[in-house]
Amino acid sequence: QVQLVESGGGLVQPGGSLRLSCVASGSDFSINTMGWYRRAPGKLRERVAVITSDYFTDYADSVKGRFTISRDNAKNTVYLQMNSLKPEDTAAYYCKYTAQGMAYWGKGTLVTVSS
Repeated sequence: QVQLVESGGGLVQPGGSLRLSCVASGSDFSINTMGWYRRAPGKLRERVAVITSDYFTDYADSVKGRFTISRDNAKNTVYLQMNSLKPEDTAAYYCKYTAQGMAYWGKGTLVTVSS
């Protein structure tokens, strides 16, 4: 059973930065695709960024140039560096692990961008 634990959320002013972390346990972390998703109040869940086991990355148009996803296989961790944050980035952010047709989710971490 894969377990994912996110951290790093919080309250930040517009224009500020945060780095989210997601630690995975219970699997071979290096062979999978990891992703960050978010759900804002009253909106559908949105894919923010993904990174494959060979380090291919993809981003939602709304975060390109501001967010960076990365992974450290030695630490079983995926990161989301978020810069130039906007109020519309306010959401619960979730980590997703996908491998061999299975998907697992973390419980999420809340990001609030407000002055």
